[in-house]
Amino acid sequence: MPGRSQRDRPDPRADYASSVSGSVPPYLLHVERQTYLKTLAPQQMSGRLQGRILAMLSSLRQPHRILEIGTFTGYATLCLAEGLAENGTIDTIEGDPEMAWLAYRHFRASPFADQIRLHVGQANDLLAELPGSYDLIFLDADKRGYPGYVELLVNRLTPGGLLLADNVLWDGKVGKRERDTDAHALHHYNRLLQEDPRVSVVVLPLRDGLSLARRR
Repeated sequence: MPGRSQRDRPDPRADYASSVSGSVPPYLLHVERQTYLKTLAPQQMSGRLQGRILAMLSSLRQPHRILEIGTFTGYATLCLAEGLAENGTIDTIEGDPEMAWLAYRHFRASPFADQIRLHVGQANDLLAELPGSYDLIFLDADKRGYPGYVELLVNRLTPGGLLLADNVLWDGKVGKRERDTDAHALHHYNRLLQEDPRVSVVVLPLRDGLSLARRR
């Protein structure tokens, strides 16, 4: 249907893949329902299949520290939390106080309430207050700001650490000659990682595009 984004369109292949992937915990089903009931753009939430992939990547890495930029309602945060090492923690940053409050309620109702630290404000201001390195970083914030995060976030990764970024294909507009400022910024981000000798990167055409970069 014209005007609908790629992630809003029915995808039988993704639906089937999701149906035969790992089950979704009840607290995540609750987050999903609340996101559709209480937000104007529920499509910003990671879908079930992407959520299972985030949980799998986190479980493989077993991070002690995770950084997330862009919490929204907390769905992806809780997926990533599934793979935390014992006593591991997540720092997640959300700029919208209303979304932060909704995410906070979801965190409190989950098994990871004591492991998630929610920070409300702009990432550029808060990152300086969060010292140290991270084993996994998930970027899902303002798309035009993605290129400006590359140097900072790669430097904050531990050896073998993962930098994940959502929406890097932007409804298939990235890499095309279209007048879309977000698409151009995302293309720049993708190129910066591709050319960065400190990381190896692969972009998956999953939903709206998921970038996986590993610190060498």
